Amino acid sequence: MRVLPSERLIPGNSEGEPLPDSHTELPPVIRRTEFVAFALAGLLLIAVVAVLYVGRAFFLPVVMAFVTGTMLSPAASFLERCKVPRALGAVLIVVAGTAVVAFVVALIASPAIEWSTRLPELGAQLRDKLHVFDRPLALWRELQTMIGGSEGFPSIHIPKVEWVQPTLEFLSPTFTEFLLFFVTLILFIASWRDLRRAMIMTFSDHDARLRTLRILNEIEVHLGNYLLTVTLINIAVGVGTGLICALTGMPNPAGLGALAATLNFIPIIGPVAMFVVLVVVGLIAFPTIGGGLMAALAFGGLTFLEGHFITPTIIGRRLALNALAVLLALAFWTWMWGPMGAFLSSPLLIVALILKEHLLPADAPHLPQA
Repeated sequence: MRVLPSERLIPGNSEGEPLPDSHTELPPVIRRTEFVAFALAGLLLIAVVAVLYVGRAFFLPVVMAFVTGTMLSPAASFLERCKVPRALGAVLIVVAGTAVVAFVVALIASPAIEWSTRLPELGAQLRDKLHVFDRPLALWRELQTMIGGSEGFPSIHIPKVEWVQPTLEFLSPTFTEFLLFFVTLILFIASWRDLRRAMIMTFSDHDARLRTLRILNEIEVHLGNYLLTVTLINIAVGVGTGLICALTGMPNPAGLGALAATLNFIPIIGPVAMFVVLVVVGLIAFPTIGGGLMAALAFGGLTFLEGHFITPTIIGRRLALNALAVLLALAFWTWMWGPMGAFLSSPLLIVALILKEHLLPADAPHLPQA
């Protein structure tokens, strides 16, 4: 005879009354519908990433135009309040921005072209300067031999000239991407108010419209403030780098300052790349290693102050981003879209945080306070 769990006898109970049902909480179980939902969301995310990666030639200039246009939209609104038509203001803003970028590129390109014609000579000079490390490397090889490691040690080689062309092809977008970016940027700035209205009126519920309006306003304000503050900070970094290069006797301080300001738009990677550039230029330009490292070390101190004290103070807590989130976003978008993706990583992270703040319910569970 089969006894059900609820019919087991209680010890000491001779009448054989059934055991009452237990109210002990069972461990949470993931239902099949929830598992299917998670799986579909993961597949959708993978599909979106694959499409963005494969369609880079289209999505990169379009997303770049949308983000840049949102940043520049307050300037277009200001011109509109000054009785300048929105379409004309969009053209003026894009032309002015293009002129500034062309000026910076000219400052950087002039010494870069001059140095590119002397690559073999400069490489030989750098190789001669690095011979000072021959003795430490020999001691390291002896130490490896004593502890039973491999006897060989990778020697320092100067890259050949063949790497220049593939690098430029990777860094430089095609003419079609440039054209798509500029046309989309002008049209986006000119029609941003109509796009805002269309996105808001898509929803029939009043609360949904109000939430969409708040999201769009916050994205526009935050991205505009981000562009303005970061641009001013990077200009200051460029001026400071130029002064450092001029005081230490580095060649072409104006070009190096412009390069520092440009690279500083890319978080983490830009300052590191600029530090390497200053080290290489200093080692070539100065007869001693100590003299060649002066500008790079001073630049490192400048960027340390800028990254840890100046920028957080100016941007404030509202736009302050978690360092780990910035690093992961930078790595992901750089892998996805290269240097332009690195530039877009912080603005896209700001947009994602704003969407998370507004779309997640306010009564979401929180961790208990310690």
